[in-house]
Amino acid sequence: MGSLKRPIGATKSKKRLGRGPGTGNGTTAGKGTKGQNSRSGGGVRPGFEGGQMPLYRRIARRGFSNYPFKVEMVAVSLAVLEERFDTGATVSLETLRAHGVISRSERLVKVLAGGDVTKKLTISGLAVSAAARAKIEAAGGTIEGSVVTAQPAKKAHSARKAQPSVDAPAPDAAPTDEKDTE
Repeated sequence: MGSLKRPIGATKSKKRLGRGPGTGNGTTAGKGTKGQNSRSGGGVRPGFEGGQMPLYRRIARRGFSNYPFKVEMVAVSLAVLEERFDTGATVSLETLRAHGVISRSERLVKVLAGGDVTKKLTISGLAVSAAARAKIEAAGGTIEGSVVTAQPAKKAHSARKAQPSVDAPAPDAAPTDEKDTE
């Protein structure tokens, strides 16, 4: 092992720039002469096309991103609950933390149907998939107060305030001058 060497030509030495005219990369170090790109730190930002409308702005924007409303949940399988909890135990955020299933910072947990459950468990305050719910209830367990995971639906826009009819008298305007208040 100690005598292993890379084959000849496997590694190539770095091109040393600005080390004299004989190297072919002396003087200007392969950057040409003068101009923005020859300077230290020179060059334009990515996507800049010299003031011309760049490609990323010429092309239409399509689609949307739901990123701000993303709900990230920690998935916990039934196999983990079967392994870590005793019969008749209550499974909640606190007990999951106590048993080392989730970290302290986790707030949203969903129980998924991976594996089988034979113990009678009470699931409290956790989101539960439909398949996991069926397996838990088949084993004699119960589910209390599951968490709502989706964002609430937006309220329908109320109809604009009814415009006063033409026949209705116009409301009296507030006085704008001192002499009008006398």
